[in-house]
Amino acid sequence: MKNREKHSSQMQALRRVLTYVRPHMPLLMLSLLLNLLTVVLSLLIPILIGRGIDCILAAGNVDFTRLLTLLGQIVACIGASALFQWLSGLLNNRLTYGTVRDIRQDAFRRIQVLPLSFLDSRPVGDTVSRMVSDVDTFADGLLMGFTQFFSGVMTIIGTLIFMLTLSPLITLAVFILTPLSLFVARFISSRTYRMFRLQSSTRGEQTALIDETVGNQKLILAFSHEQASLEQFDEINSRLEECSLKATFFSSLVNPSTRFVNALVYAAVALIGALTVLAGGLSVGGLTSFLSYANQYTKPFNEISGVITELQNALACAARIFELIDEEAQTPDPDKPEEPTSVMGHFSLEHIRFSYDESRPLITDLSLNAAPGTRVAIVGPTGCGKTTLINLLMRFYDPQSGIIRLDGVRTDAMRRSTLRRNIGMVLQDTWLPAGTIREIITFGRPEATEEEVIAAAKASHAHSFIRRLPQGYDTPIAEGGGSLSQGLQQLLCITRVMLALPPVLILDEATSSIDIRTEQRIQKAFAAMMQGRTSFIVAHRLSTIKNADIILMMKDGNVIEQGSHEQLLRNNGSYAALYRSQFEQ
Repeated sequence: MKNREKHSSQMQALRRVLTYVRPHMPLLMLSLLLNLLTVVLSLLIPILIGRGIDCILAAGNVDFTRLLTLLGQIVACIGASALFQWLSGLLNNRLTYGTVRDIRQDAFRRIQVLPLSFLDSRPVGDTVSRMVSDVDTFADGLLMGFTQFFSGVMTIIGTLIFMLTLSPLITLAVFILTPLSLFVARFISSRTYRMFRLQSSTRGEQTALIDETVGNQKLILAFSHEQASLEQFDEINSRLEECSLKATFFSSLVNPSTRFVNALVYAAVALIGALTVLAGGLSVGGLTSFLSYANQYTKPFNEISGVITELQNALACAARIFELIDEEAQTPDPDKPEEPTSVMGHFSLEHIRFSYDESRPLITDLSLNAAPGTRVAIVGPTGCGKTTLINLLMRFYDPQSGIIRLDGVRTDAMRRSTLRRNIGMVLQDTWLPAGTIREIITFGRPEATEEEVIAAAKASHAHSFIRRLPQGYDTPIAEGGGSLSQGLQQLLCITRVMLALPPVLILDEATSSIDIRTEQRIQKAFAAMMQGRTSFIVAHRLSTIKNADIILMMKDGNVIEQGSHEQLLRNNGSYAALYRSQFEQ
């Protein structure tokens, strides 16, 4: 049963690979033609050598004229065969890496439309491993397949034809003994696919751990977690070593086993051929050609057995890539989307129910109405659903039930790009792409002028520190912020939003990494920026949201209190208790 499932998985992966090869079919056909010419010319050489040997009849009896002609033909065949083989290699490279490019593009496109629930529930390193390591391994196997598999098959067919013209009897003996080599190769390679699949998945697990460790090295050092990390890495590394050794060991058995069988075939051919020469049924030159063909005939089986091993590994990696490509995408945008003519920022939520895990309800019945220009602050204990509400507004997640509207239009009826283009967001966790300061700031508005960039930086109080950088706004920054502090990174994120100035703002702990003095200045800038714009502010420091029009006090996914700062203090409820806990001194 397992063998049938494994074979089915291999065939499915192979069929998918062939669909990617199909657009490059002209290259494949031309490569096959060049391979055919290479094989034909290579097979002509033993015939010419045999004829040359037959020109040497005895001591002092050599047909030099014909021998020189044959030598010229041999040199011409070798030169032409080498040229065709080089051209075939170029075409195979273009075919292989063109196919790999298409697969990587599809995989990366799929990542762009995958729901965040998929990416949130899987290690980043495993996804990266599929995109990088598995695709590279697949490319190596595919390249070897194109360069050796087809030429090997053609060589086998060609040598059979040439051998039949020399001696059908010896050819029959070779043909009967050859399946032994195929049986041995098949027996061993059929047991390697599962091992290579396990090797790929373990390598992805290791990549995920490395990515996690390198990205969070400060935390590991801060909590003295180095030894535990080493032990975890050693455990995965040991498993990778074990499955890699098994896969390599069994795959390495293929070549010597088939070589042993082929040596037996060659010995049988030599014995039968010698007897045929003694009986007068074959010349010495003919026997020489036949032995050369017997060697050429068995050699592709060694190559093909090696190719099969690589293809096992390649198909195992391809299966992991196609698993990523076949993951169910997020709900597509509607065919006829509704587009608000001019976004004012009126958000309304009606009876929203949502949970990341159906067995653990989070938001059960949430309704909210935020008029245009309203500043809505969201507060509450950790895990109450504040960030989840932001995820729903941005359509990073869709609610299980209920309706979210923007200016009266259901957000699930408009394009996601339209919705998100009208919302500016600053998160607590900053992300800066690699590039110059200017490119980072203009991430959402590439067409912004120099004056607009500087004005946004001045408004966010980032201009002074940018001006002190070695190259000012043209200073390159590594991905993730490089050597900039978390506070400076957050300033750049705020500047990025201030430059875009969309009609709706979402500030999720936007000033958590900034000192109090700078925060007070930025709050004034935010206040000016939020004039006439609907704003959703998530904050733990309640001093930053006292001037909000509406404060939502959330608990267990529901709004338990709602009103202005003064109203909620007068109500003397959960908000008032939370406020006093911060300012009781």
